[in-house]
Amino acid sequence: MPRVLLSLLSVILAALAGAASAQEAPEPPMSYERLGKIIFALDPEAQPQGTGFRLTIADVGVLVVTDTRADRMRAMVPIRDAAGISAQELMRMMQANFDSALDARYAVANGTLWAVFIHPLSPLEKNELILGLGQAVNVAKTYGTLYSGGGVQFGGGDSNDLQRQLIEDLLERGEEI
Repeated sequence: MPRVLLSLLSVILAALAGAASAQEAPEPPMSYERLGKIIFALDPEAQPQGTGFRLTIADVGVLVVTDTRADRMRAMVPIRDAAGISAQELMRMMQANFDSALDARYAVANGTLWAVFIHPLSPLEKNELILGLGQAVNVAKTYGTLYSGGGVQFGGGDSNDLQRQLIEDLLERGEEI
């Protein structure tokens, strides 16, 4: 009798494991085409540009570029001319890169200060992309004040809720994909 129970339990556990894995099917690899579908769900007015896209999120221009050979993508928001950034501002941005910018980062390239989200392309999941775009926009919008990607942060003001709302709105727009 114990062997019959063990066999029955094995069958039940295997069925449950199969049902659980079927519900959590992995996303397909991110590609330029899939990235475009997500971007156009977020901004129907987005424009393809070279190996990437230009779009607007919360009235902020975002440039997304891809390199399929290197399996990389980069979302960038220009903030300001990098000339004249004080040592104090630079220190604050580096602190934010460590704790409050989340997956977005402050970066300098070609004389411009940018908010960027950089990720390998193929393993990028839809919600990771959406969160990264929202965080890059928030990092750009909060430059000079909170220096925040809009997620969990210390403080009791209104900023966290306002910044988190942008990310929630983007996640909702991406639901249908």
